[in-house]
Amino acid sequence: MKRQFAMVAVTAALLAGCASKPVEVAAPAPTPVAPVPVAAPLPKGAFPGMKIPAVLADGTYPTPNRNLTESAKIWHLRAALNVAALACRGADEAVIVAGYNAMLAAQKPVLAKAEATYSAEYRAGGGDWQDRYDDSMTRLYNFFSQSPSRDAFCQAAGRVLAEGASVPGPMLASFAATRLPMLEQPFTDFYRAFDAWRGTATQPLTTQRVVFASNGAVPVAPAGMTPAPRATPVSYPASGLQAQLKPVSQPPLPVASPAPRPQLQLDPSVFQ
Repeated sequence: MKRQFAMVAVTAALLAGCASKPVEVAAPAPTPVAPVPVAAPLPKGAFPGMKIPAVLADGTYPTPNRNLTESAKIWHLRAALNVAALACRGADEAVIVAGYNAMLAAQKPVLAKAEATYSAEYRAGGGDWQDRYDDSMTRLYNFFSQSPSRDAFCQAAGRVLAEGASVPGPMLASFAATRLPMLEQPFTDFYRAFDAWRGTATQPLTTQRVVFASNGAVPVAPAGMTPAPRATPVSYPASGLQAQLKPVSQPPLPVASPAPRPQLQLDPSVFQ
């Protein structure tokens, strides 16, 4: 009997000990939630469907300022600042123009030598080198004239002109090598921002898409929208160059003439 009481006492003690220690239960791991991608903003001056250079394998963008000789870098720097003097407007306009003219006067011998050496590089290629040279200069001016990056480009040009005011002639080549990337950065930054927007943004169809067929213009409405009435072609004089479209139940609508595209007047001396 004493043995039974002893066993009961031991069992009770063990149960009491277990009761005093709470059992820990592992909480289930939280279910991972995939981050919701945030659409990048459409860069200022951009529009859906616009064409930009394709990014290269090294993450950079092709520009007219790649793989240049020393003389080419000097002449491309001059071309960029020439565009700034022609195109930049606003509070810093007079400062940029004055700085550019001062650079031309101070660096005239260096610039003349750089242009002569650069054109000689094209001449050494044989054939119609002058056309190739002129085409290259046109592409260069068009690159620095891209309007979406105008504000940032003009700010960079103002800084470069201010820094270059005290650069001696023998140092202009090294100055051009370091400042030319600063002048093209606003454009490559724009390309990168547009690619970021294009990769994250959805582009819902909010306006009608017009498909021109042989029997007239057929508006194609997005899903959920009522298609617009079909337009029937109207005969036009044989001397006309454009067809006129007239809705079935509406009077003809005036067709606005496209606004003239702005053109930048280039410095003729760049082709001399």
